[in-house]
Amino acid sequence: MAREQTAGAGRRKANGAAAKPAKDSGPDKEELLSYYRDMLLIRRFEERAGQLYGMGLIGGFCHLYIGQEAIAVGIEAAKRPGDQFITGYRDHGHMLVCGMDPREVMAELTGRSGGSSHGKGGSMHMFSTEAAFYGGHGIVGAQVSLGTGLALANKYRGDGKVAFAFYGDGAANQGQVYESFNMAQVWKLPIVYVIENNEYAMGTAIDRSSSETRLYKRGVSFNIPGEEVDGMDVTAVKAATLRAAEHARSGNGPYLLEMKTYRYRGHSMSDPAKYRTREEVDEVRKTRDPIDHVEEMLEKHGFADEAAMKAIDADVKRIVADAAEYARTSPEPDPSELYTDVYTSTGAAA
Repeated sequence: MAREQTAGAGRRKANGAAAKPAKDSGPDKEELLSYYRDMLLIRRFEERAGQLYGMGLIGGFCHLYIGQEAIAVGIEAAKRPGDQFITGYRDHGHMLVCGMDPREVMAELTGRSGGSSHGKGGSMHMFSTEAAFYGGHGIVGAQVSLGTGLALANKYRGDGKVAFAFYGDGAANQGQVYESFNMAQVWKLPIVYVIENNEYAMGTAIDRSSSETRLYKRGVSFNIPGEEVDGMDVTAVKAATLRAAEHARSGNGPYLLEMKTYRYRGHSMSDPAKYRTREEVDEVRKTRDPIDHVEEMLEKHGFADEAAMKAIDADVKRIVADAAEYARTSPEPDPSELYTDVYTSTGAAA
């Protein structure tokens, strides 16, 4: 089976089967500007979160999404209202594209009462049913089985929704992932499994930890179609997601998308990332950066000049600065919050 060719390709193969070509009427100005703004919001937000962590205002773990912005933005652009996101601990970008308030997300990072989970979830465990965001999850791979449960609920209700379960190349080797694959295919559940392959998992290169590094093929033995996508190209991500979501929404069962991407920072803020060279990271920044790619498209088609893009960046920076100030000044949770959202052994809320 030939590897999927995604960048600029008019056709894709799903485990060897040719997919219908997506209609291409050329880039849309407002769409590209929206991608640019959303991706910048994630990057500037994450940069500020890294600063707050260094200042000691964010405790515990903090996993930044810098470099992977095109994935969350491209998939959000393709999903329908009500479709759900569920992911692991590298989750801030997903929250923002789902429409969660940057102030509430940042305040949750600093453990304040104004946070989306009232300061009790922190970086890895935020949640918003209103935004159809069902959490970051700290246990590696846990979100895959939980996301499969969301898809089961969708099918049971017949509501036409699709669940998107995000996980990384490290989690791709977890056993519960394959149990979920089997169940999802047997029951034809409406779910898209999104593998954010940033090449290093927690710190080990994928070719040292995985016997099959083409992760989009991992569904073959379950008869789940999959494809490899350029996860640094937001337009390629959206196009692939539209195909995958249509497959799942039409009653054909799950679909696998392997997003080839790259994280610029370490696994978490405590990771010096000595397992790769600075030259490697710099090369990706220079040649494959997802935001630079959209900038080039905007300029090429005459949709925005340098001044217009700088104005967007300045506006995004104001939003992030406001979120950071809100997170810094919002009060800490009242001690009584220790007794809310707690369940007894009988299942009744305490």
